[in-house]
Amino acid sequence: MGGNGLLFKRHEKKYILTIEQCDEFSRRIAPYVQKDEYGEYTICNVYYDTDNFDLIRESLEKPQFKQKMRLRSYGIPTAEDKVFLELKKKYEGIVYKRRIKLPYAECMNYLEKGITPRKDNISFKEIDYVKKHFGLKPKVYLAYDRLAFVANDDPTLRITFDYNIRARAENPSFDAGDYGHPVLEETKRILELKVGMAMPRWLIDILNEMQIRRRSFSKYGTFYNNYIAKKDKNNYDR
Repeated sequence: MGGNGLLFKRHEKKYILTIEQCDEFSRRIAPYVQKDEYGEYTICNVYYDTDNFDLIRESLEKPQFKQKMRLRSYGIPTAEDKVFLELKKKYEGIVYKRRIKLPYAECMNYLEKGITPRKDNISFKEIDYVKKHFGLKPKVYLAYDRLAFVANDDPTLRITFDYNIRARAENPSFDAGDYGHPVLEETKRILELKVGMAMPRWLIDILNEMQIRRRSFSKYGTFYNNYIAKKDKNNYDR
């Protein structure tokens, strides 16, 4: 699930489906895809932001350029487990992602104590600059379960289904465990197409035949709007 100092560049297209639509879509794509090397797994994230959530607030205004920083793990990590520190930027619909892979303990030494990791590279330098420039802190824990596929003839095409999305602003760390408020209805799934090159004809045909249309959706943004911003507004109205 990535490596050290990597830069990803791709288009990401999102759709919100019912469970029934997911089942039908999965049946139709079956001849063209296979489960990725991990298959089904849980993704845990800690999003870093300013005290006033400036990054996500700006992102929700849909500017041409936006960015977010997060710490990602596949399941709740132990001190020795590898985690991913990511800087995700989006410009005119194209996603660019800087990612470094570190042992959890070493990563937290950097995030909490400012100790530079042993594997210092261009991706780390860019992440470090953004963290210091904005004064980013852990603000939201967000996790979800994922089923992932890769196209048989194009390893750059990934198809994922995300569900059981949960998040919390209190105790935003892996150490507090995997729990949170629901971000999406239990009957819905997020279909995401990660496309490195052009979308294949068979996939376009399936989307058209099922009348599946793209929809903008941010897991972090939805949680911010539904819980953090709403809570702040209620406190202000009092």
